[in-house]
Parts: sequence; structure tokens; C-alpha cells
Amino acid sequence: MRLVPAKREVLVLEERWEPSPESGRQYGRGGSKVYRQWEFRRGADGRRHKVETLRFDTRDVRDPLRTTVLGAGWTWRGVLFRY
Repeated sequence: MRLVPAKREVLVLEERWEPSPESGRQYGRGGSKVYRQWEFRRGADGRRHKVETLRFDTRDVRDPLRTTVLGAGWTWRGVLFRY
């Protein structure tokens, strides 16, 4: 994020580094991403069921920031390249 007070705008480059089993790290850009973690547990019927144990959505971090910026009368602008 880069603040540009003269224009009352916030420039945003959405990128992320993710763990990858093949190469160690993987680079991604743009949009939102939902990360999930699962494990198997025994249900009441005694059978194994796949149960979600963790869920993280990148919008949970970005949206409150964007709402605050827009609420203050500034502009939220996505950019394609580094500033």
C-alpha cells in the first residue's frame, strides 16, 4: 500500500507469497484467496469425516481497510505494477 496524500488516494498492489511443497514458496497476485485446512475425525456414527479446522480469507483483512479509506473520502486504487 502506498498513501498519496496530495491526491487523497491509496495505491494497492495485491500480492502474496504462499508455501509450496514443490518449490518452498509460490508467488501470487490479485483478487482474494481463501486458505483452508482440513483433518479427518470420527463422527458419532464411528465413521471418518473430513472436517475444516482452519479458514482464512484475505478479504477479512483487506475489506476493513478499504472501507475505512473510502469512508474517509479517499480513493482506493489497485495497481498492476510496483510503484
